[in-house]
Amino acid sequence: MPQIVLETVINAPAERCFDLMRDVRLHTKTVAKTRENAVAGVTDGKIGLGQTVTFEGTHFGMRQRLTVKVVEFERPRLFVDEMIEGTFQSFKHIHEFSPVEGGTLMLDTVIWTSPFGIIGRLVDGLLLERHLRSLIGGRNAMLKKIAES
Repeated sequence: MPQIVLETVINAPAERCFDLMRDVRLHTKTVAKTRENAVAGVTDGKIGLGQTVTFEGTHFGMRQRLTVKVVEFERPRLFVDEMIEGTFQSFKHIHEFSPVEGGTLMLDTVIWTSPFGIIGRLVDGLLLERHLRSLIGGRNAMLKKIAES
């Protein structure tokens, strides 16, 4: 299974970073380039343990839906969401928050399995990994700016 890990240091307390990261409306604002909207489940406010949200957005020129469920939740240290419906065979996003000098280290680990066997694995290496790094990295940069303001 491919995975990416992104580290972002934010000059703000872990509680603030944690709550901003699970804010569904803020999520849609920070990934505006994909025209993503929350269309089912928790569509406004902060998502929590056992709750789901369905995002619809445009990726690679196609409108797609992804429904995730929060399966682990330890405020303000960790939450994990996993795909329960969508294009991927599997998709898991681990959000970790650790205090560091001057703020919080936010660690994103994304693990997925693409459909379509070898074709999916080729797409992973050629397009998908870069797309996810850019999408999540851009989102984290915006979240950092908001948290530090």
